[in-house]
Amino acid sequence: MSRTRLLLDVVKPRRSYRYGTEHRCQRADLSLPRGRGPHPVVVTIHGGSWAAGYTKLVMRGVVGDLVRQGFAVWNIEYRRVGRGQGGGWPATFADVAAAIDALGGVEAPLDLEQVTLIGHSAGATLALWAGGRGSLPDGAPGARPLIAPVAVVAQAAPADLATIYDESGGGAVGWLMGGSPERYPERYALADPIARVPLPIPVLLVHGTDDRLVAVRRSRNYAAAARAAGGAVELVELAGEAGGHRQHVNPDSAAWAVVRAWLARQLRGSRAGG
Repeated sequence: MSRTRLLLDVVKPRRSYRYGTEHRCQRADLSLPRGRGPHPVVVTIHGGSWAAGYTKLVMRGVVGDLVRQGFAVWNIEYRRVGRGQGGGWPATFADVAAAIDALGGVEAPLDLEQVTLIGHSAGATLALWAGGRGSLPDGAPGARPLIAPVAVVAQAAPADLATIYDESGGGAVGWLMGGSPERYPERYALADPIARVPLPIPVLLVHGTDDRLVAVRRSRNYAAAARAAGGAVELVELAGEAGGHRQHVNPDSAAWAVVRAWLARQLRGSRAGG
């Protein structure tokens, strides 16, 4: 039996929580490692074009691996577009912010000074956005965060929403944002990750050079803009099947090995600095 299968079999949500009252999707699962803690925390944000039909179950394999590494994992669900969920701007963003902030009310041995955000695909957009919530103006969705993350990992990230909209004629970005950058420039200014660089925390981007669902230039564009603005960004590109879009959520993959090693370095560095 593969390690992936074992992880899926043995890792069950320790507890399931509601973080809102507006929709059934406002839920998060907490999985804890062994030991007394307090445990460093990873918030996982799944992808799926911000559309109904994809759920937090996508992240179960990497959740299991993170728990084995000693992290507490907060695997969040959020309202998406379609099926009457009411997702899109601003609900999807507000849900992600509320889910992260809800960690402060969880009775568990969590180290809330060591919270890392990990997002895959559409979830990577949300992770990058959430990593910069501290600079949002008052009144914006997600402003005044209660939890301050220390790092962001963005896997196969659609990180330049306005450019994607222009190149694709709308598509999933149009559904998420409700229209074009020309019609809603204020929305894109608040939500588009590339418009909000640099983040005040380290960022890891992992992307496949042959990814056919989200082109690698999305991460390249973000990395270039963030570095030009003085951000601490590392971009790791993987060629061929190793960088396949769904490999990022396979705990046996080379793509996930990059994330695992980076997280370990970040954690060692933070403990040494503390």
